[in-house]
Amino acid sequence: MDSVKYIFVSGGVCSSLGKGIAASSIGALLESRGYKIQMLKVDPYLNIDAGTMSPFQHGEVYVTDDGAETDLDLGNYERFTSTKITKLNSITTGQVYKEVIERERKGHYLGKCVQVIPHITDEIKRRIKLVAKDVDIVIIEIGGTVGDIESVPFLEAARQFIIDIGRENVLFVHLTLIPTITAAGELKTKPTQHSVQKLREIGIQPDILMCRIDQEMSSDMKKKISLFTNVESSAIISAVDIKDSIYEIPVDYENKGLTDVIIKKLQLHKDKVTDLTRWNKLIKILKNPETEVRIAVIGKYIKLQDSYKSIYEALNHAGYYNHAKLKIVKLDSEDITNESVITLLGDVDGVLIPGGFGERGVEGKIIAAKYARENKIPYFGICLGMQIMVIEYARNVLGFNNANSKEFDPDTEYPVVNLLEEQEYVDDKGGTMRLGAYQSVIVPNTRMFAAYKSDSLSERHRHRYEFNGKYRKEFESKGLIISCTTEGEKLVEAVEWPQHPFSIGVQFHPEFKSNPFDAHPIFRDFICASINKRGKV
Repeated sequence: MDSVKYIFVSGGVCSSLGKGIAASSIGALLESRGYKIQMLKVDPYLNIDAGTMSPFQHGEVYVTDDGAETDLDLGNYERFTSTKITKLNSITTGQVYKEVIERERKGHYLGKCVQVIPHITDEIKRRIKLVAKDVDIVIIEIGGTVGDIESVPFLEAARQFIIDIGRENVLFVHLTLIPTITAAGELKTKPTQHSVQKLREIGIQPDILMCRIDQEMSSDMKKKISLFTNVESSAIISAVDIKDSIYEIPVDYENKGLTDVIIKKLQLHKDKVTDLTRWNKLIKILKNPETEVRIAVIGKYIKLQDSYKSIYEALNHAGYYNHAKLKIVKLDSEDITNESVITLLGDVDGVLIPGGFGERGVEGKIIAAKYARENKIPYFGICLGMQIMVIEYARNVLGFNNANSKEFDPDTEYPVVNLLEEQEYVDDKGGTMRLGAYQSVIVPNTRMFAAYKSDSLSERHRHRYEFNGKYRKEFESKGLIISCTTEGEKLVEAVEWPQHPFSIGVQFHPEFKSNPFDAHPIFRDFICASINKRGKV
């Protein structure tokens, strides 16, 4: 190809329509045709990154190998495509303005009046082009909703790509909503018409409309939308709700001709054939499970689906690997007491406690870990979930009454979980934790070794507190297995309970390295153990 092509994905009418899934699906389809792609997310908020935002407001924070704290959509990019996400794949308004202001302070603009156009839009374009190396196509998801003031500079920068590199090298995909008025039983296209009108006011004519809708659009509805939006009917795609799995979406879009429309409009090679063999195989597995397993996920953000997005996806990936249908039982840790734990966990096949911050709900998690240990229920603890495992063991096996993490009780007599040394004097909250991928050493003859089939691993981290090495000998003397450490055994990375069917606690976040075609080994073995437990009931 003579030049890189750019696909901009925007959204209208309302938020949470699934722009990330749509962009990821487009990436998957283009890869299936043999094109090399890159993906990038633009977030219009003023935060530098997603690291300081509450899970209640923004969902989970997705962490990259190089330590970027990003929006959860970037997790979908890595799960759907072969794209390796780095700091360059995430752009925020905060990053852009910070860079421009710092340049202005250093005199880089030679006394010019610094403005949104061209200085802010030039910086946005520069950052987009940073990922456009050794690829055929860059897919850029623009966060927010068309019509929001925050998105305007990014949409303006996207428009300028037409002038900079030519219309044949730029494609605009717009995701909208066609709502159903329940009382009248009617589908309404007016919100889509108005959303496209807003885009056109900015100077962007969408090439493809992807319409979220409860049912397939009729040809008459497509003609009506085409008439009012200037988008031909063949480029108007029904993005119907998929009930079983998001991994059906690329195949659905391929069957509706989306890839052919993209190929035509970007003037790409028409002789390439889409190979969706692995996607079809995956769909066959997820639609025909051989067994069912119940997994309790215990957290304090449990009421919001996006707060543990990567956890749920990694569990499902492991379910596909084991040909099992997962029933994820979401439990609020504040609801778990000594009196309720039997009722809440009595019929589950596995217990997973994910990461988190803050004291709220911690005691409920400790009660759940104790129940899983004593009743031989497969247990998987991630980050805080590992620390819970350690605190519970200290209290109930070592006899360290009121043992705790210094995060929850700074004055605890037994600080079995302590602040990392390098975190001791850190005041800033953003980007200051132990972040990104680190190498660790796996101890032979452990469940960790059996899972990885290797003596080393590289996994992503996001935490400030760690197992307190001061107590390591006491724990090991009472049977706790230290199954993974950093080089030189400085930091404990994984622990296991002795004489237990399956118990692994890890300080890192393995969920970030799982995808539907390659389930993470710990998740894979956890689900396998949970299936075995169910078979023995």
